[in-house]
Amino acid sequence: MNNDILAIILGGGQGSRLAPLTESRSKPAVPIGGKYRLVDIPISNCINSDIKRMFVLTQFNSASLNQHIKNTYQFSTFSRAFVDILAAEQTPDNQGWFQGTADAVRQCMPHFLNHDFDLALILSGDQLYQMNFNEMIQAHKDAGASITIATLPVTAKEAPEFGILKTNNESVITSFIEKPRADLLPEWTSETSAEMQQCGRNYLASMGIYIFNRDLLIELMSNPDTKDFGKEIIPQSIDKQNVLSYQYEGYWTDIGNIDSFFEANLGLTDEIPNFNLFDEKNRVYTRPRILPPSKVTGSTTITQSVIAEGCILDHCYIEHSVVGIRARIGRDSQIKDSYLMGGDFYQSIDELRSNVESGIIPIGIGQRCKINHTIVDKNCRIGNDVTLNGGPHQPDRNEKLFTVKDGIIVVKKGATIPDGFTV
Repeated sequence: MNNDILAIILGGGQGSRLAPLTESRSKPAVPIGGKYRLVDIPISNCINSDIKRMFVLTQFNSASLNQHIKNTYQFSTFSRAFVDILAAEQTPDNQGWFQGTADAVRQCMPHFLNHDFDLALILSGDQLYQMNFNEMIQAHKDAGASITIATLPVTAKEAPEFGILKTNNESVITSFIEKPRADLLPEWTSETSAEMQQCGRNYLASMGIYIFNRDLLIELMSNPDTKDFGKEIIPQSIDKQNVLSYQYEGYWTDIGNIDSFFEANLGLTDEIPNFNLFDEKNRVYTRPRILPPSKVTGSTTITQSVIAEGCILDHCYIEHSVVGIRARIGRDSQIKDSYLMGGDFYQSIDELRSNVESGIIPIGIGQRCKINHTIVDKNCRIGNDVTLNGGPHQPDRNEKLFTVKDGIIVVKKGATIPDGFTV
């Protein structure tokens, strides 16, 4: 175990851009890939890098995240390994919420300093990637760096969404700009690999993954006026510290909004996905559930899809979709280009029978439904003959049962959609 490393995973703010998925849960607790949570990604990257002392910082809707981490990451009693959640708390010195990424770390510093560590690895809780942090840590040590930033080559179209930097021949960062305007980009091109240049990736973007030397982090956190790493700490440190760029060229995406979340999930259905859930060296860990295998009956057709455990698929058609745990899809329903998160529990036969007799729609997708370009959150009850047809023709709006963002219909958690409902 890397005993000189302490990992700090930032849970983010309210997650309004991921609403309504974040209305009742924190951003790191949002289900992804049918059976995982977003927070499983940075935690799994740490475990695969033999970093097993982790703090997760959060402040909004922490209950489901607490439950997930408590039920998932249990190390040996005789090990120093842990994954702990630190929620925003009022103390005599701190009376408010986290005001930014650096402020979150500052408020939690007393907890970190209870542990011995030489380096702090600061990660985001809403990114999808597979990375061996040991290579980044070794580069940091070899360069004698004070701060190391993981960087990713990006295109001119993507660059205005990131912090963009330039380096010298030794990968030391010489300048940094946060979300540059398009007209400034010609001044910010960098040397990238031939493969990246062929893809038009000529700009180095900060991935929001940092390594700080312990003493420097303590010093920087003593200034209460700096609230954010990307906007303040990093730009202010470049001229004063040895700040290294560690260039990463693998798959990485920021799950910042509904569109990127939707695209990342459907990307898992590719024949050879960019994010490989089948990589033995980079396993993605999550809560071990004791679920039966998925059951497929009748003339069900499934093409280019990911099906999680415990599903019941009855004479239905599924194309280019992710179907989450315990999902139930009724006869003659069609699911295309969609992500069904599934359910947190099964309904018993008696409960299902009682629902039918009482006219209550059971959890799952009913019969003869047509669902396209849609996200269905957990524990939804969708009746028979329901049509949810997302796409660019749908205007953005927020309704009681669903939200539309960028043409993607999002059925809210636990919503009941009546028979014959059409969007």
